[in-house]
Amino acid sequence: MISIVLVDDHFLVRDGIRALLEDEDQYKIIGEASDGREAIALVQSLKPDIVICDIRMPEMSGIETVRELVSQGVSSKTIMLSMHDSDEYILQSINAGADGYLLKDAGKQEFLKALSTISKGEKYFSGDVSSILVKKIRSEDQVNSKDFEDQSDIVAKESKSIVGNPFDLTKRESQILQLAISGMTNKDIATELNISRRTTEVHRFNLMKKMGVKNILELSNKAREHGMISSL
Repeated sequence: MISIVLVDDHFLVRDGIRALLEDEDQYKIIGEASDGREAIALVQSLKPDIVICDIRMPEMSGIETVRELVSQGVSSKTIMLSMHDSDEYILQSINAGADGYLLKDAGKQEFLKALSTISKGEKYFSGDVSSILVKKIRSEDQVNSKDFEDQSDIVAKESKSIVGNPFDLTKRESQILQLAISGMTNKDIATELNISRRTTEVHRFNLMKKMGVKNILELSNKAREHGMISSL
């Protein structure tokens, strides 16, 4: 059973989510809040598995709420629910520590997929949101192209070399594949490549999505299976 706390200042939205989940036995809504401050107290008390949080609320926004929960070390996973697919909202949510971002016009199946993915400790961003993230990261990579090439030389010497690219990985994704398989955490990889941890997480998310894997073991096995590394 996966426990959920709903945070939205509109009762009709909360009522709609309750109706959507009422036939799903694996999920249970254990609390509701109408603003961020109420949500923080509720999450601290109930310790839900997932917090579904509206991005725009009075008193304290969803972004501020997630940032505060993360700073307090709360273990609950957070998914931002929004009407907006703007770069600013999405990137602010990720930087605050949100585990997912879902648009309010998403269908039931995508909503359930997001909950399932996040409950397993993975990240989830809807298709439109993923496109925005990729565009942003490509822009960052172009700005830092010289630094990227310098880091590529370092990584080529210190980690196993890619010998195939059947999944059309970008250079950055190929780098992260090598480092992830070597046992490095996202934090370690970010330090190694001189990029932010959030950027690392999104690259890794896209890498695993392209290769159709869900964890590091599957990633390692598939890389070996397709001859993408010289040795493991």
